Amino acid sequence: MSPPRTAHVVVDLGFGDAGKGTLTDWLVRRHGAGLVVRFNGGAQAGHNVVTDDGRHHTFSQFGAGGFVAGVRTHLARTTVLHPLALRVEADHLAARGVPDAFERLTVSEHARVITPFHQAVGRLRELARGTGRHGTCGVGVGETVRDALAAPVDTVVAGDLARTAVLIRKARAAQERLRADVAALRPALQGQRLAEPELWLLDDPTVVTRWVEAVRALEAGRLVVDDAWLGQQLRAGPTVFEGAQGVLLDEWRGFHPHTTWSTCTFAPALALLREHGFDGEVRRLGVLRTYATRHGEGPLPTEDSALAPHVPEPHNDAGGWQGSFRVGHFDAVLARYALEVCDGVDALALTHLDRLTSRWPVSGAYLTTLAAKEDEALVHRAQDSEHVTGLKVGPPGDLDWQQRLTALLSRCAPSRQELPLGETPVDRTDTFVAWVEAALRVRVAVTSHGPSARDKRGRG
Repeated sequence: MSPPRTAHVVVDLGFGDAGKGTLTDWLVRRHGAGLVVRFNGGAQAGHNVVTDDGRHHTFSQFGAGGFVAGVRTHLARTTVLHPLALRVEADHLAARGVPDAFERLTVSEHARVITPFHQAVGRLRELARGTGRHGTCGVGVGETVRDALAAPVDTVVAGDLARTAVLIRKARAAQERLRADVAALRPALQGQRLAEPELWLLDDPTVVTRWVEAVRALEAGRLVVDDAWLGQQLRAGPTVFEGAQGVLLDEWRGFHPHTTWSTCTFAPALALLREHGFDGEVRRLGVLRTYATRHGEGPLPTEDSALAPHVPEPHNDAGGWQGSFRVGHFDAVLARYALEVCDGVDALALTHLDRLTSRWPVSGAYLTTLAAKEDEALVHRAQDSEHVTGLKVGPPGDLDWQQRLTALLSRCAPSRQELPLGETPVDRTDTFVAWVEAALRVRVAVTSHGPSARDKRGRG
């Protein structure tokens, strides 16, 4: 157990899918936390939790502690709400023995809301890119953030959900604004079957009233609280802050343009804690798998399709907009980069240790091409210009720098090695954990050997 006023902040140090959901579920149970706060992203999240009795749910907007009776979820003002997807997820949870998910949910009045038009435009932009796809989950999170920056006064927020006239006015304005935005894309979308239903949403004037009626049926307004509510809850007991996506997808520190419109580091959670004058203990937990993963487009330097048959993936597939699920060997270069842009962690959690075999592929460094060797954005091993051990962190908000890092990743090759881990599960875990701690210079505090809470081990 942790002291009564402790905030555990969980962040994925990869491209997502490292195991934030199962770690959140475990932390809630281990520390008796009564509240899970979602502090970034939105309905594009997919955090898998399997209970000890075999129930499974991919938590999207509800916090991954939801299987534990009485544990609440709060969607902070820094998140993006998809009201209709919330209803679908609540129904899934009810079918898995959680009938009161809505009763245990609160939403900040300032959380931005996804309309059908934001979802449609996000999909249309990706279709118009053709072979130059950036990667998307197709639920409209990024487009909602982009549009909120462009039209802040007309942004639909959770506080509008119970005000029908305001909701209709803002939704109608969004439809008109976003239809105008995609006008230039229409030639590139001609003949694309997937574009037709999305364009229809933008063109049909009846969609607004039907969407508002569907939202009203949820009685979503009763979920909405002012921001002071969170400050009061933080003083009531241990809290888990559950991050979405992964640091390597971060809007400012990820590999542009293959990123998400969300800050995926600890920063939003720490800002909320400061905002509410939280004076308890804060524990920052970074999560990594024993191998690298990525959904869809973008760089994955250690990608190795030969590894896939050895790491079956029961809860991630290639369906939907996000594209194929890719795997590669453990990448210490990218892990060091993620740690640096997060300003470090208090400890690591390593998941999927049950997948380790007696010899396990890892990459502690990259080898560069001659053209990339002199680039100042690369950190070389001392007195060894051939090996790259890190990526330099660029100026804050400099997307040109991030795009330069993206290009460099394509000009580096992982220096692959096979670690001899031993024949028993205990030997494999001990040897791999020791290698990670030495490579990253961070303590591993939690190991995960399967999908459920009973498969987790604390290490002091």
